[in-house]
Amino acid sequence: MSNYVFLIDANKKPMNPIHPAHARKLMEAGKAAVFRRYPFTLIMNRVVENIVTYPLTLKIDPGSKTTGISLVSNRDEVIWGMELEHRGQQIKDSLLTRQAVRRGRRQRNTRYRQARFLNRRRPKGWLAPSLLHRVLTTETWVKRLIRFAPIAEIRQELVRFDTQQMENPEISGAEYQQGTLAGYEVREYLLEKWGRKCTYCLKENVPLQVEHILARAKGGTDRVSNLCLACEKCNIKKGTKDIRDFLKGKPDLVSRILKQASSPLKDTAAVNATRWKLFETLSRTGLVVTTGTGGQTKYNRTRLGLPKTHWLDAACVGVTETLYLLTQKILQVKATGHGTRRLCRMDKFGFPCSKPRQSYKTPWKTGDIARTLDGVVGRVVVQNEKRIEVRVNGKRCYCKPDQVKPMHRKDGYSYAEICTEF
Repeated sequence: MSNYVFLIDANKKPMNPIHPAHARKLMEAGKAAVFRRYPFTLIMNRVVENIVTYPLTLKIDPGSKTTGISLVSNRDEVIWGMELEHRGQQIKDSLLTRQAVRRGRRQRNTRYRQARFLNRRRPKGWLAPSLLHRVLTTETWVKRLIRFAPIAEIRQELVRFDTQQMENPEISGAEYQQGTLAGYEVREYLLEKWGRKCTYCLKENVPLQVEHILARAKGGTDRVSNLCLACEKCNIKKGTKDIRDFLKGKPDLVSRILKQASSPLKDTAAVNATRWKLFETLSRTGLVVTTGTGGQTKYNRTRLGLPKTHWLDAACVGVTETLYLLTQKILQVKATGHGTRRLCRMDKFGFPCSKPRQSYKTPWKTGDIARTLDGVVGRVVVQNEKRIEVRVNGKRCYCKPDQVKPMHRKDGYSYAEICTEF
């Protein structure tokens, strides 16, 4: 089952998404043509008067690395899904590289210049570029989907991870967390951190228990850095043993567990920092924006027996009695950016290590998606004005610019359609 196909009329007004079989019939009859490949959209060859549409709900499950998006009809039918992979870490690494290069240059050329780190003021609501990127990419796709589908409402999961409670369970005033969702934040965080499998035997799809790496009988605490997940067999077998004694003969596994346990709450902080900014951004679209809790999403997914995926988490956001999945093939989108402004590559010391980049007078750009005369569809890499390269699955096909047909122009994202089986 594939995603439903978006449909717009000749005036680019959104109509009801249609089944792929219906879309195929419209194209074979010459009544519609491909308007956009990602997301796949058809445009009618005529203007449709008095368009009658059923309202769709756009559901969003924000994440630090991947955001899930689903479209649900008024009959609780999930007709379209996608997973948007952010590049916040790449942006941070690029900024750190630029910072190192600038500092090196200033140290060499303006060594005695007065420091300027105290004469700048950030505006109210400022977010770091790596965090703001998560909000802006989500906003971009929300606006795109509004242009292609009759969306009447947006639902966002407004999850909050209490990092203070994770780091210090004895913090005063924690009674506000006691309720039907008490303990959800820590447990859900551990599931994400340890990959939903036993830390010791790496078994998946088994009931997991919260395990203390250093047993409480030996002075261990309830801090999240001392918690992991274990199956019942491993939990009983370990008991109060030291992890090095329990995993004797497996030094690599012990080192990995201790390193992963002490990893920072970076992803958690990113979700906390961007959740209200995303809500304010979505509110500016003019649509009704409602929120749901993380515990509510998990309860719906567990009750309906759905697997843990980002797009299905999005479909379970908010009050949901039942869901009918009409698609299993979803769109996977990865933010790649529009390239770099550097004239050439630089080494770690800030010195150029490649030739200056060249620009060619050709309608093609590196990153376009094209189809060759042999029917091969792949990513375009411009070699020069008379030669381009189409890459797909590690293979390279060299062609002349007039021997390929454009399928999708570069827009800062890479696309793939994946089938989720469950």
